[in-house]
Amino acid sequence: MTSIESLLLDLRSRFPQTQSELSELTREVTMEVERDALLQTARLLRDDPAFKFEQLIDLCGVDYSEYGVPESQWQGKRFAVVYHLLSVTHNRRLRLKVFVNESNLVVPSVIPIWSCANWFEREAFDLFGILFDGHPDLRRLLTDYGFIGHPFRKDFPLSGHVEMRYDPNKKRVVYEPVSIEPRINVPKVIRHDHRYVELGGKDS
Repeated sequence: MTSIESLLLDLRSRFPQTQSELSELTREVTMEVERDALLQTARLLRDDPAFKFEQLIDLCGVDYSEYGVPESQWQGKRFAVVYHLLSVTHNRRLRLKVFVNESNLVVPSVIPIWSCANWFEREAFDLFGILFDGHPDLRRLLTDYGFIGHPFRKDFPLSGHVEMRYDPNKKRVVYEPVSIEPRINVPKVIRHDHRYVELGGKDS
């Protein structure tokens, strides 16, 4: 039994109500946890000698609204927060995932457990609009303080909502509605081989 397979068994034994799976492609373990159980689970993953995930390597938001399209429409909750954990003691990694409803985008802050989560959570708030309850200073990190919207959401326009320029008369930066027409920058590629066959049997 490999170390990763042993980790999966330990997780399923310690957290029987939590979904855990091992990706055969990447050989990584992902555990999905409910929002209300996040802090308790994270603290156990850090402190339990069987796990010892001392380090939070990364934290990011995910928008699943277009996941699987066009083959199949995503049926789950739209947003998730993903935590990438590292155990230096056992030399193992774990991906922790928490799904949240679009109508209530609030997740407990894990700063009391991993203090490095501070700027990670600010980034997820800035780009996805996810709120982290208990964060000591939750404000935008990458965009301007007056920025409108959250640019990593799938429904955010590529050109944005506003543009800014320096106004020499007002002697300051001003915001104005976007003046360029949105355009599609994805090139159309046509290939005539077995990978591009329409349902009718004709090559695209």
